[in-house]
Amino acid sequence: MDKRTILNSKHFEITLNRLASQLKENHQSFENTVLIGLQPRGIHVLNRLKKILEKDLNTTIKCGQLDITFYRDDFRRREQPIIPSVTNIDFIIENKNVVLIDDVLFSGRTIRSGLDALLAFGRPKRVELLTFIDRRFERHLPIQPDYTGKTVDTLSSQRVSVEWQEVEGEDKVVLFEEA
Repeated sequence: MDKRTILNSKHFEITLNRLASQLKENHQSFENTVLIGLQPRGIHVLNRLKKILEKDLNTTIKCGQLDITFYRDDFRRREQPIIPSVTNIDFIIENKNVVLIDDVLFSGRTIRSGLDALLAFGRPKRVELLTFIDRRFERHLPIQPDYTGKTVDTLSSQRVSVEWQEVEGEDKVVLFEEA
């Protein structure tokens, strides 16, 4: 399996800092804004952005983790049962600006599930989407990110993996052929 690095650790950090800057520009004090990461991989993007933003703004930012397992349209179609992750949203999102965060936007189905799951916690004023990697040519649904770390044009047979220092031992994004 031939892996090609799309973002090395240096560019990975630059990309996270750029996304944080865009969020600061649009949400300034984050007084009425919350960040919600989609389980499992969007949580890593959320945690890194939270760390950057809280350091730069010298404030605490409300963040949550959202599991979409039971909102997926393929939930009952899998051979192996899906093991749900934890949802941790201990605040009201009613009339808040919500930034929904995931690592890779591919077909749009995960984001659609996330939007459905989000409504169980109230009606937000506005929902924006932040994705670290956007695979723009494979959409099944009309979903586009408001914030994109990097756009990657891929073939259907290819896979993009965001790898994290805390999990895989190095920050990088790789592209490879699926077996």
